Amino acid sequence: MEQRRLGKSGIFVSNLCCGTMTFGSQNTEAEAFAIMDRAYDAGIDFFDTAEIYPVPPDPKWVNRTEEIVGKWLKTKPRDAIIIATKIVGPSQGWFTAPIRSGKSIHDRHNIVRAVEGSLRRLQTDYIDLYQTHWAEHGAPYEETMAALTDLKDQGLVRIVGSSNENAWGTMKAEAVSAAHGFTRYETIQNNYSIVNRRFEDALAEICRREQISLLPFSPLGGGVCTGKYQDGAFPEGARFSNYMAAGPRQQAMVGRFVNEKSLHTVAELKVLADELNVPLAALCVAWSQQNDFVASTIFGATSLDQLEEILPAHDLKISDEMMTKIDEITGKYLYPLG
Repeated sequence: MEQRRLGKSGIFVSNLCCGTMTFGSQNTEAEAFAIMDRAYDAGIDFFDTAEIYPVPPDPKWVNRTEEIVGKWLKTKPRDAIIIATKIVGPSQGWFTAPIRSGKSIHDRHNIVRAVEGSLRRLQTDYIDLYQTHWAEHGAPYEETMAALTDLKDQGLVRIVGSSNENAWGTMKAEAVSAAHGFTRYETIQNNYSIVNRRFEDALAEICRREQISLLPFSPLGGGVCTGKYQDGAFPEGARFSNYMAAGPRQQAMVGRFVNEKSLHTVAELKVLADELNVPLAALCVAWSQQNDFVASTIFGATSLDQLEEILPAHDLKISDEMMTKIDEITGKYLYPLG
């Protein structure tokens, strides 16, 4: 498994990262252990979680994912694993769960309490990568970055990053850190996939210039890039099938991912995957790794079969000719996820 640096830090991680957001909701603890064991055996040393997980957020299982990851972490050499987790932030109501009495402000008090909780659930004395989960643009970045710096100085976190941040927030955080000598965001974890290339508009250039590593999540467009939603299908147990059976907030998200443009894109990409004789999922994950601003691509798997379709991506190199074909396809359906 290829190792890549996170930002300017001294931390290197596998170019594939095992996401865990379904552990405790769609996946039992035993299933989660099996998936993480297989990923680890395949050479993956990078695992991403969050205090709000699993999703969709629900008071009955909030924090459960970190607890599962923590139990699994005790079965492996701690220094052999890079663990990333996050403090919840505002997101237009998407993250609504009883965390710190419903407050999610990225001030010193809440950041310290969040780290304490994550360390307890993960059963570890340090977090490798600690991320602010959705931007808190109304909070003072000076206090946020100062608090994160203190945690780093105490050895509780090694490096910090952001998630679901925009171009303004990324540069604001960089300016504050530079002006005050605070720690900086080494990474940014945002939605980026072969069917949603919006990150390239501005953030990709920022990553290149400022040496910030993108950790793309949802490289399969929420599972759309596996082809399982083609022809109007909503397979039982699939993420968006579950969302359709959930409340209005989750139902509203489905159309952002499963729509005419994204399905047309996937149909054409499937032809290219067949030419290469690789799973469509592996092609889409490998594509994200061809971009110079990407460090490790975060995938989610709810079964060992899904994981096996993704693993070939770690050493799959896509030719310039094939990349041009992909650009032509995605260019016809610009931002299919809206």
